[in-house]
Amino acid sequence: MSTPPVTNPLMPGEGKKTVGLGFRVYQSLKIGIHRELLNHVDLEKVATQPDDQTRRQVYAVIQELASNLRTPVSAPEKERLSLEVLSEVFRLGPLEPLLQDPTISDILVNGASEVYIERAGVLEESGVIFKDNAHLMHIIDKIVSAVGRRVDESSPMVDARLADGSRVNVVLPPLAIDGPHLSIRRFGQIPISERDLLATQTLTQPMLELLRGAVKARLNIVVSGGTGAGKTTLLNVLSGYISEKERIVTIEDAAELHLKQRHVVRLECRPANAEGKGAVVQRQLVINSLRMRPNRIIVGEVRGEEALDMLQAMNTGHDGSLTTMHANSPRDAIARLETMVMMANLNLQEKAISRQIASAVTLVLHMARFNDGSRRLINITEITGMEGDVISMQDVFVFEKQGVSSEGRTLGTFTAIGIRPRFEEKLRASGISLPANFFEPTVSYQGRQR
Repeated sequence: MSTPPVTNPLMPGEGKKTVGLGFRVYQSLKIGIHRELLNHVDLEKVATQPDDQTRRQVYAVIQELASNLRTPVSAPEKERLSLEVLSEVFRLGPLEPLLQDPTISDILVNGASEVYIERAGVLEESGVIFKDNAHLMHIIDKIVSAVGRRVDESSPMVDARLADGSRVNVVLPPLAIDGPHLSIRRFGQIPISERDLLATQTLTQPMLELLRGAVKARLNIVVSGGTGAGKTTLLNVLSGYISEKERIVTIEDAAELHLKQRHVVRLECRPANAEGKGAVVQRQLVINSLRMRPNRIIVGEVRGEEALDMLQAMNTGHDGSLTTMHANSPRDAIARLETMVMMANLNLQEKAISRQIASAVTLVLHMARFNDGSRRLINITEITGMEGDVISMQDVFVFEKQGVSSEGRTLGTFTAIGIRPRFEEKLRASGISLPANFFEPTVSYQGRQR
């Protein structure tokens, strides 16, 4: 496939890149040109003067640098490289090629000369650098000002969101000792599907069938796991099983969910303004959502006192609700839920809180990320009720890690525990039937059904 011609260097397009060099080599060349450009042009100054004359001058320098590349490139490739580097100068600078790379999920800037990226769950250095901390601050100001936010010494931390939905966090000195820190969590333009989860062996077909039935039967589900374990990804897939006939209200601190249904109301928290006023927190949105006639409430991540209102909603006719939370295990997820409910300061007895959780939540799905970057649904755990003052739980499916291959890949097996869950009656009542041997422990899977 040839590179489409570009005729106007002042208005660079975003066409597909040539395949002649290969994507990785192409990106490397572009980063190299941009790095060398730092030694020839004051990018911080020219980026504030996006007029035609400035663009022409910068474009001429870029073309000269492209002509001096050691790697042989064709004329169309040189033209495309020059135009895209020019585009980066007047956008987000050295970050632009990283933001255009769909394989990158996280961009982590630790000062001007240290930029890491995450691909397929594995961190690596990107080779991208900024001229200095002032150059990095200029890019940060571009990002936060575009969404009406500001960050400086008086307000050294900020959360923001890029136009493509990527989540941004900034921490400045004196809180960040070694210079400005910028973290960008990116989300694919094409949401991950159930087929992707099966292809990457995140779970198995029987596990997926069980979860599909659980959502359709309106069980309340909590997805737990560590940072980057794939909680939101799994939540997105589960939400796809909700009927088009239902009204869904989503509540998020920063919008990340991509629901496919048409009747979706998306609510997002609002931070305080420069005077420290006007903040709208998740608990307010959860309470308000109950007045919006929802069939389902999806809380992107429960992390504080809103847990109480979410549980009350689950217990008062809004069954089928979904949420995620940070935790190290299913049992830890329940303990954290108890702690978050206590943050509401209503002087509830611990036993009353435990009973409310046991009554509201049916399933805890625990995600984990392994050293090779792979993500697995390692527990499908049912909450069965109370035993004395303790919430009782039982695993339905587990992932048993068996070691690491010579290539560093995590080895393991997905296995049914052999216990028929109590919620199976709810599945049958909703018209969902499972094979008689579905939960037998002898039926073991590793990546695909055997």
